[in-house]
Amino acid sequence: MSISRAHVEAVLAKITDPYTHRDYAHYIYQLTIEQDNIELMLALPYPFASIGQALEQQIEQALRVTGAKSVRCRLALDVPRAKPQAGVEGVAPIKNVIVVASGKGGVGKSTTAVNLALALAQEGASVGILDADIYGPSQPTMLGLSGQTPKIQDNAFVPLQAHGLQVMSIGFLTGDDNTPVVWRGPKATGALIQLFGQTAWHDLDYLIVDMPPGTGDIQLTLAQRIPVVGSVIVTTPQDIALLDAKKGIEMFRKVNINVLGVVENMSLHICSNCGHADAIFGAGGGERIAKDYQTELLGQLPLDKSIREQTDSGKPTVLAEPKAKLAALYTEIARKVAAKLAIEDAVPRNRIMTFFGK
Repeated sequence: MSISRAHVEAVLAKITDPYTHRDYAHYIYQLTIEQDNIELMLALPYPFASIGQALEQQIEQALRVTGAKSVRCRLALDVPRAKPQAGVEGVAPIKNVIVVASGKGGVGKSTTAVNLALALAQEGASVGILDADIYGPSQPTMLGLSGQTPKIQDNAFVPLQAHGLQVMSIGFLTGDDNTPVVWRGPKATGALIQLFGQTAWHDLDYLIVDMPPGTGDIQLTLAQRIPVVGSVIVTTPQDIALLDAKKGIEMFRKVNINVLGVVENMSLHICSNCGHADAIFGAGGGERIAKDYQTELLGQLPLDKSIREQTDSGKPTVLAEPKAKLAALYTEIARKVAAKLAIEDAVPRNRIMTFFGK
C-alpha cells in the first residue's frame, strides 16, 4: 500500500509539541511523498536551535511506522506576529515586543532580560533589547558596550550590536557610567518613547524591553504607548517582593497586556563547599503568585554568584557558559515565553522563515 498524506498527518497528529502543546500535523509546511520516500518540512513558531536535531529524529522515527523507505524531516523557524494591546499599532520591523518588569528593584530583572534576549538569539531568532531602565541603565555594562554611542542615520539611532543582539539604551546617551539621569517623569517617558520609535530596528522577531522597576507613570505610559504583546514579571520569593510583583501584574492587566508568566529569581542558594540548598529568601513565592493570577511559573533561578560575575564582566551567563545548567534554565524560560506568544491569536503575515538542520 502506498503512503498517503493522510497517513503522515495521522502519525504527526499523535505527537504533541512539548512547548505549544499542539500536534505536529498543525505545523506541516511542505510534504512530499515519492515512491514511499517522505520529505517533510515543519514550520515551528518558536526558536528551537538547540533541540531541533532531537525533534527531527523523533519525528523521523515516528514516521517510519508508515513503512516509508526513507524519511527526511526538516524544521524551519516561523515566528508569528502576536497582537499588541488594543488601541496601539504594531511597528513593522518588530514582530513582538516583550517587556520584562518587576515591582521593585534589586530582584534581577535586568539580568533576566539580557539572558532571555541572548537565549532567544542563540536559539535562532532575530532579537533586540531596549534598556528602558532610565534611572539605572545596566545593559551597556552587561553587554560590554559601556562608553559607546550609536550612530545617527536618516534621523534615527542605529542600534549597537553585541553578541547577535541589536541594542539600544538611554545609557548610551547620558555620558559615562557615573552620570546620573535626573529627569522628571514626563521627560523620562518622552525620552523612552523616542528611543523606541526613533531607533532603526531591523527585522526583529523579538524586542526585549528591560523596564524600569515599579508601577509609576513611566511604566504605565510605556505600557499604553508601546505595542507590547506580552510581559514577564521577575520577582524573588520573599513576601515584600511578591507584594510589588502583584502590583506589576495588576498594572499590565489594567492596560490589557498579557502576563506571560513569572520568573522567580534567587530561589535557592547552593553552598559551593557542601552543596547544601538554602531558601534564603523563602520558598514557593513565585508558584503562589502564578497560581493566584492564573499565569505560569516560567522558571526558578538560583542565587549564584557566577550570574553576577558574568554580567558584570560583559558576558552574561547564556553567553559565558552556553552549555551550563544555568544557561539551560534561561533558555528553557525563553522558549516557554516564545511558545506562549505563538499560540496567541496572531495577525496575518507573510512567511519569512529561517531554516535549520539537514
